[in-house]
This record gives sequence, structure tokens and C-alpha cells, in this order.
Amino acid sequence: MRGIWRRTSLENYQSNNLEWETIIDLDALAKAEDQNWVWKGADCLAPDFNRCMINLSRGGADAVVMREYDIERGAFVDGGFFLEEEKQNIDWIDANRLLIASPLDGGSKNTSGYARTIRIWERGTPLADARTIFTSEETDAFTFPLVIHRPEGVEIFVSRAPDFFHQTLYHVGADGTLKALPLPDDVNFQGLYKGRIIALLRSGWDAGGQSAPAGAAVSLPLDQLLADDLSGLEILAAPTETRAIENIAISRDAVYISMLDQVRGRLIKAQHDDNGWVQSPVALPETGSLSVVSSGHYNRQLLINFERFLEPDSLFLVEGTAAKVINAMPARFDSADYQVNQHFAISDDGTQIPYFLIVHKNAPMDGSTPTILYGYGGFEISLTPSYLSPLAIEWLKQGGAYAVANIRGGGEFGPRWHKAALNENRPRAYEDFAAIARDLAQSGLTSPAHLGIYGGSNGGLLTGATMVRNPELFGAVVSAVPLLDMLRYHKLLAGASWIGEYGDPDIAEERAWIETYSPYQNVKAKADYPPVFFTTSTRDDRVHPGHARKMAAKMIEQGHDVLYYENIEGGHAGAANLKQRAMRDALILVWFLQELKKDA
Repeated sequence: MRGIWRRTSLENYQSNNLEWETIIDLDALAKAEDQNWVWKGADCLAPDFNRCMINLSRGGADAVVMREYDIERGAFVDGGFFLEEEKQNIDWIDANRLLIASPLDGGSKNTSGYARTIRIWERGTPLADARTIFTSEETDAFTFPLVIHRPEGVEIFVSRAPDFFHQTLYHVGADGTLKALPLPDDVNFQGLYKGRIIALLRSGWDAGGQSAPAGAAVSLPLDQLLADDLSGLEILAAPTETRAIENIAISRDAVYISMLDQVRGRLIKAQHDDNGWVQSPVALPETGSLSVVSSGHYNRQLLINFERFLEPDSLFLVEGTAAKVINAMPARFDSADYQVNQHFAISDDGTQIPYFLIVHKNAPMDGSTPTILYGYGGFEISLTPSYLSPLAIEWLKQGGAYAVANIRGGGEFGPRWHKAALNENRPRAYEDFAAIARDLAQSGLTSPAHLGIYGGSNGGLLTGATMVRNPELFGAVVSAVPLLDMLRYHKLLAGASWIGEYGDPDIAEERAWIETYSPYQNVKAKADYPPVFFTTSTRDDRVHPGHARKMAAKMIEQGHDVLYYENIEGGHAGAANLKQRAMRDALILVWFLQELKKDA
């Protein structure tokens, strides 16, 4: 992402005379320094947020250069904190100390290519002299520095994650010593609120005389945890059969819980009193998707983004349980002629799998409507209603239908939905995706010749694996920045960090289940596959472009109909700026039109 980083006050943002202060013009910076800088965020020191570490990527890669910036002066700090390009993370302890995870200058990398060491780096000293307080195992997925600044004080933590779904949380004492907190090893730490640890549970937990179900949000006093006392365990909110807790946002005076109810967003405010946690619903619209844009330990207000498939983003200001719209994006198209419906397909094991369908109100039901089915299905990621992308909008304008799959492997119904397609159960995600494809055809809307599938990253694996397993269901396949050689994925770039999701190919039992679906190993010369389009990026340092390159080469050698596009920059997003994104989307759109509008 390029462009400008700017700010204004909340009061000014709501006024009729909106004025912005530009902090950094990224395009001008890139030109002045003759670098292809792509914005990767900023880490700013609370409570003033005027001193920041700016994360800049060359061409969109995950590896970043980190540079200290003074917002008040509007300049980078001469002689300030600076880190050369690497995959690394920091958190501010105070104005003169960083808690840092970096493999540079005395640090080290794990097998996934991420930092193993956590150090305290003091201003004016070489990074090589920074004091190491923790070193993780070489096979761990991640080690993160965490510093939480609240009005009550500052607490320092280290998170050690052997894989995506397990972690040990350490509290760092004033003398730099670490204490492992007695939490479940699959807990999802969310933060700190008035001395209480806030977490989401991936499994049920019986502790302190309390029983908390999988998917629940819980709290425990930090001082009790440091004494190995679990008696203070309390439940903030629990899931139901249709409702799952998605995220937690913590403000100065409350904890806000984002929920999904049948894949539709809800927001609950929770506050603690002498009787425990008290919940109150926040007055937001229903049947849409919400995300917290801004919250903070020093703020009483939240900014919430709300959107639906056919309605652009609205920005709500939340104060307590009241919410009001303070801004909205303009509509990209006239949506009056289109409708959104939620449907359920029956997967092979009888499970109902929801999906959303966006289509013209007068679409013919004779099997002729060209349709794109989009999916992901992994890493607890939920595909919730969001305003349609330019690609999807143009697809609708061309007479197509657009479907979004909520298959297992995602987080739409909490941990149980994710675990149902984990490791040896991964093929359930592909069965769910195929079930939706059949349901779309059986409805009369479309037919295999007019049905295309599209996904990126793990979604690229999804479309690649489903194509190999069920080529008869589709007329075209797009596999973007994909994983495809699943017997070697763990040896490429960040691949080892995903062993918790897919399994370890170096273990015979796990290799056996992986090779049953791995697209690269299962594609056959004599099979009749639909045309397939692979896209990737040379600068993708997360999923190696070798996956797409090898698969395309093998399928071309076997005589299949293959199109291949590799952008030389863009990182795992596949595009470094809006122009590149527009070009990539145009290629995909035109190709789908060519393939799916053919006569059956």
C-alpha cells in the first residue's frame, strides 16, 4: 500500500470543515529515497502516540525496515532507533527502550524465518549489546514481544507460539525475569483490562471451580496468575450453537466482544463490577459485518467499521452502548437490482455449510449464469459480509453471480468449525466447497461449465485441491499466491509455521494424510481439468512463488490448459499498489468472463 499517512482529531473528523495533517507522504518518500516503499504500519508509544517505529517494505514483502519517526517534528529521528530489513517486531517499553524480536545483530531465526530472540534495546546502544531475555525453540512458529500500556501502568509479556494455535504467555518482571502464566496451551491471549488477563479459549477449561467452554471469552486477575492461583477465572461471554466470539477490543473502561451469529456481526460491551461481568448489547445494525477500527487503553470511545455486501462501509462512533454513524464511503455502484441471500449446502458428512450468494434479482434459473465461488477455509479466518470488491462488482455488472463460502477450517462458528478441518480432517474443507458447488448447480442458477472457483493463499490451496479432487464441478479455477506442494511446504519460507494447521510431512503418519490431497502430487496427465489460472508474486516471502511455478509447469507439461501470471513485486498480497491490484483483478475478471461465458 502506498499513499499518505495522515491524522485529524475526532472532533474535526465529525465537522463540516474537515482538515487533515499529512504525517508521511509515502510516494514522495519512495521517490526521494529511490526505494519502492510499501507501507506496513507503525508502532507508536502510548499515551501520546507521537513517537513511532515506521515499518517500510521493499515491494510489499513481509520483511520490513523499521525507522523511528517523530510526528510532532514531522521527521525521522536522526540517530534514532533503526533496523535494517528483516521479519521483525517491536513494542515500546518507554521512550528509550524497545522490546524487540529481530534476528539482526546477535539475534537468530527459527525454521519459519522469524526471530527467536526477545531483547530489551536501550536508546543509544548497539543492538548487538541489547539484553536477551528469552530465546524460543528453533522449531517454534513465532515469538512476539508484547507491552501493554494502560492508565494503571505498564505490563510486559513475551508470547512463545510453537504453532499458530498454541502459545505460552510469559510475564516479564521489573528485573527482567520471566514467569510462565498457568493458562491452557491453546489459549488465545487478547490483552489486559484493569489488572485482568483477557483470553479466548480454543478448548474447554476447568479451573478455580469454574468450567468454561471452548470458544468462551474469559478473564483472570494477573496477580493471581503470577501466584499460580486460578480461583479468579470468570466468563465474559460464551458461544452458542450459532454464535461464535470472533474478536476482543479493550478500551479504558470496558471490554468489547465481537460476535458472529450465523456469520452476521454483533457487538457486546462487558464491564466488571463486584458481581462479575455485566454484558450490554451495542446498538449496531444487523445482518452485516463489523470490525474495530480504533480502540485503546486510554480511550473510552471506539470506532467501528460496518459493512454489507451491497452497502459501502459506514464508520460508527461507539460510546458506551450507543453508536452513531460519523462517516461513510460512497457507493461504488447502483446495487438496487441485486440481492443477497444466505443458503446452506449439505456436505458429505451431513453438516450444513452456509454460503452467501449475491446475484441479480432477475437472474435466469436455467443453469446459464456465470458464477464465481470464493473461499478460504483455514486458520480460524471467517469470511463475513463485506462490501464487494471492484472485481466482484464488475462481475455482477457482466451478468455474473458471486458466492462466498463459509466452509469448515474458518472461524465462522468458533473453534469447533476450525478444528473440524484441521490436520487429518483437512479434506472436509474441500468436501464443503464441493458441496456448495453442487448446491449452486442444483439450484438451477448455474452449471459446472459456468461455475468458477477463486481463492488465495490457503484459499489457493483450496481451489487447487478441489480442482484435483472434483474437476467435473467447475469450468474455471483461479489459484492465487497458493500453497500447492504440500509435501514440501514446511521447507519453504514461512511454511514451517503452518504445521499446526496442516501437519508435518516429515512424520510418516501425517505425510500419509497430506499426500492424499496435495495438488502438486495428485495432478494427473490423463485427467480432464478445467482451465486454471495461477497468480503469484516474486516478492512473496511468506508463501514461496515456487508453489505456483512448479504446479503451472507440471500441468503445462501434462498438456492442461494453464495461464500463469507472476507480478515481480507485491509480496503475499500479490500487488504493491492500487494500479497493480487493478491490473491483476482485470486479468482474473477477463479470464473468468472468457471461460465461464462460453456455451456449455
